[in-house]
Amino acid sequence: MKQTFSKEERLCSHRLISLLFAKGRSFHLKPFRITWMREPSGISSPVQVMMSVPKYNFRKAVQRNLIRRRMKEAYRLNKQLLCARLSENGQQIIFCITYTAKEIVDYDHLEAKIILLLQRLIEENEKVTG
Repeated sequence: MKQTFSKEERLCSHRLISLLFAKGRSFHLKPFRITWMREPSGISSPVQVMMSVPKYNFRKAVQRNLIRRRMKEAYRLNKQLLCARLSENGQQIIFCITYTAKEIVDYDHLEAKIILLLQRLIEENEKVTG
């Protein structure tokens, strides 16, 4: 699998985003809050993701962009954990990763948490599957 983060993998649809926050499930894994749901149709790839850093925690756009870039890079390098499992089961999910910490953490810590987040998302999805 290519380690890219293409347009098809980004959650951009306003309809899907509002549906995600209205009917999706969520869990916390500090410093993240993950909102996710299974999407049977309407998306082109097995996973679509959106990453968010709230303005009320980081007033400067430079700080928000730094955190968002680090999150995207960590996800890009480790997404095969999730994509491989979903592809073999023929499932599709959409999710949003929201950064909830009040301080900027280094990349190594962020990447370790993203890996744990993806593993937990796999477990949560399998619980729902039954």
